Amino acid sequence: MQAAFERLTGQESDKAEARNGLRHIFSLSLTKIADGLIDPKLVLSWLLGVLGAPGSFVALLVPLREAGALLPQVLLAPWLERRKQRRWMWVAGSAGQGAMAAGIATSAIFLQGWAAGLAICVLLATLALFRAACSVSYKDILGKTVGQTKRGAVTGMAGSVASIAVLVFAGLMLSGLIQTKAAVIAAIALAACLWIAAAFIFSILDEDDSTPQQDTGLHRFRDVIREDANLRRFILVRGLLTATALAPPFLAVMTTQDDDNNLRTLGALLVASSAAGFVSSYAWGWLADRSSRLMLLAAGLLGALAMAAGVLANIAGLAQTTAIIPGVLFVLMVAYHGVRQARSTYLVDISPEDRRTVNSAVANLAIGIILLLAGAFGGALSWVGPNAALIGFAAMSALGGLAALGLRDVA
Repeated sequence: MQAAFERLTGQESDKAEARNGLRHIFSLSLTKIADGLIDPKLVLSWLLGVLGAPGSFVALLVPLREAGALLPQVLLAPWLERRKQRRWMWVAGSAGQGAMAAGIATSAIFLQGWAAGLAICVLLATLALFRAACSVSYKDILGKTVGQTKRGAVTGMAGSVASIAVLVFAGLMLSGLIQTKAAVIAAIALAACLWIAAAFIFSILDEDDSTPQQDTGLHRFRDVIREDANLRRFILVRGLLTATALAPPFLAVMTTQDDDNNLRTLGALLVASSAAGFVSSYAWGWLADRSSRLMLLAAGLLGALAMAAGVLANIAGLAQTTAIIPGVLFVLMVAYHGVRQARSTYLVDISPEDRRTVNSAVANLAIGIILLLAGAFGGALSWVGPNAALIGFAAMSALGGLAALGLRDVA
């Protein structure tokens, strides 16, 4: 076990750290696979269409999932900081996501139309709340149980492992073997089981007691923002780089302007997205351990170039060509995974142990608000067309990458 972990990270570790590191990889891999199987941008959107739900419910899916997982963290963080053992919040969050995913699968079996749309959106919003519990606690637990120079490799390996599984699922869709509602519902039910299994694995993590924080009032979040200039710049950088997460649906729109939005089209895009995660997650994680600040720059500029390429392809009339937009999406998702790895690693590395939870909650609250604003920005531009939205997001991504140069370097 120790030798395997040392090979994965390229660095020496003791038995306890290796055991914890592998448990992180196993549990995180399962949750990331589950995330891919229930992807709101592709899988749930398609499912609601098949169930005959109104388009307004489809439009709610991504905002409910993304902002819903970030905004509650400012309320969950004080409760977490009063706990000696932090992993139980993550365990509860993972199990809760599993229960909500099971509810989504059940709703898809028994409901149709408006009722299905409402039930699935409510369940997804609740799933996002449990996801918030995992997110606000994970960085603190990772910082306690895995050394600084190995954290990126741990999360990166989990991303790569999960991408293989999701890539298989996407390949089945692309091949036509998965073309029925029942198969997609079964995949969502499998996601429920994976989240519950991940909760069990994480529950046996070896975690030292934390020192409970007595002053957990919400005023601390205001004080952190006011006093930490580097954290403010990090929030600005991360906010601008949300463009890499918000842009993919506009690439998907380009592929369906002259074609039906069928499951094979979604499968091609999901293959590109999953392949990007597979080939880049571990490499980005390794690079993040070296310089997460410079990686934010590289990922931001790469994302901007991909979006610009998508606009040029659409102007040239090549967007409906089989491999063009999936290829652009592949590059964009490589950048997206780079942003995720770098921002997560950087935030853990700059935060003292007694500030990891509050820093994470403050950053995620701000990003949840920025996501809503950026989504509205993209939605306004989309009235002009997907080209305008992508140009706006490309500018955001490039500015975010360049702004990362002003972040404090992590020794």
